[in-house]
Amino acid sequence: MAESARRAADGTHRRVDDSGKRGVLTVRRDSSSMDPAVLREDMVDGLETPPKEVLDDEAVSVAMRDVPRHAFVPDPKTAYADREHEVRGTRVLAPSTVARLLEALSLEAGDKVLIVGVGVGYTAAVVAELVGDTNVHAIDIARPLVFEARENLDSAGYEGVLVDRRDGADGLPEYAPFDRILVEAGVVEPPRPLLEQLADDGRIVYPRGAQVQRLEALSKDGNREHFGVVSFDPLLLEGEQPGTVERNRMAREDREHAERRAHSRRGWEQNWIEWDDSIGHRSD
Repeated sequence: MAESARRAADGTHRRVDDSGKRGVLTVRRDSSSMDPAVLREDMVDGLETPPKEVLDDEAVSVAMRDVPRHAFVPDPKTAYADREHEVRGTRVLAPSTVARLLEALSLEAGDKVLIVGVGVGYTAAVVAELVGDTNVHAIDIARPLVFEARENLDSAGYEGVLVDRRDGADGLPEYAPFDRILVEAGVVEPPRPLLEQLADDGRIVYPRGAQVQRLEALSKDGNREHFGVVSFDPLLLEGEQPGTVERNRMAREDREHAERRAHSRRGWEQNWIEWDDSIGHRSD
């Protein structure tokens, strides 16, 4: 019977099996053990200490120690290694990347969260530990991934997370506003619908850029924070497939961004220059 452990308030763990029954599991640290709970502890310890040292938030640390990553990654032997995995054509983010995303997101208990690009559901599960299952809403454009995420989350004990198939750029307006939005795909700028779905004191975290990406947090008031270099696949729209570089949103966003910048430079000064040039050509 498949089992996973979730930490209780007293420091023990709640055992979750396929029937949904919970009991108490005592965790004993043994570096030679393949016990998933022990491997989780070692995984998070590695994220908190040199040379990685990417995890400082105690709440995120506790959440990542509780979520059974092996329920989302098919190879239990490598589920707790700090590396990416590929499932159904999508990347399962490395634990260190998830930690960086959640530190940037700066979650508080009870926050209402939208995750764009749910993948297999691991990040959504960690967020659910932090804010509560029913406060997490996740979308993905790939139908197989939506089914995969739902199944994984249910079996791991996070059945309250809502997962729907949507175009990531459209968000989930019927459940807005959101206190936090996490985009797990690269964009030049956040799509306007996502910004409109932020609460007044909300915050959106996303990989910004095309070839070189930086993790950025943008508040509703326009304040930006940067959290270092990252590498994500581009956000896809309806009908687009990974690898079709010319058709993906990133290429179009680059062109649109350049056009917006060109138009933003227009003003009375530019109009005057163009008018003066036209007069000069006439006099010639």
